[in-house]
Amino acid sequence: MSIMQGLRAYHAVLGILVIAAFLTGELGTIHAVMGYAIAVIIAGRLIAALTGLGQLGLTRFYPQFDGLTLCNAFTHPAISKTLLAGIAACLILATATGIAMDRGRTLGLATSVVVAEAQAGGDSREHRQAVEARGGEQEDGIVGELHEGLSNLLMTIVGLHGAYLFLFKRPLARFMLFIVTPKSRQGEPARAP
Repeated sequence: MSIMQGLRAYHAVLGILVIAAFLTGELGTIHAVMGYAIAVIIAGRLIAALTGLGQLGLTRFYPQFDGLTLCNAFTHPAISKTLLAGIAACLILATATGIAMDRGRTLGLATSVVVAEAQAGGDSREHRQAVEARGGEQEDGIVGELHEGLSNLLMTIVGLHGAYLFLFKRPLARFMLFIVTPKSRQGEPARAP
């Protein structure tokens, strides 16, 4: 498998997980498990960036505005890289806030927290106040609001990213969505992925 085909597979898996996590936001454990899976994929991507391969480097996310003019404003790489940087920032922060809210409960790492909360009386007023005092996992807590806001912003930027690629970089969009196979080199037949 070539680097670009691996990157395309990574893109597909991450995209499916992110959309599924967004759609299951009210499903508790399922949503949290998807969040942890996204964290693992992000960590894998960061490790892959350390390989030194240009296609996997983090410089792909740094917009450079050299050469940007009014004539090439819509097709200049800075637009695409800005959208990618926004996606990366929102995704990492939304994942981090989700993990912060879960505190390892979904993975069974926070049994003392679960037991302490059960002993505190479940949904009692004192329990809610204690949870909020600790930073809270309640949906109306600041971390929950930040998580939800980042998730909504992420979906907006993903929509802009998809629209931009379909309008101005259609061959790349078709390749990343497995609509076309990679072009062959001169004299070589195209191979099926």
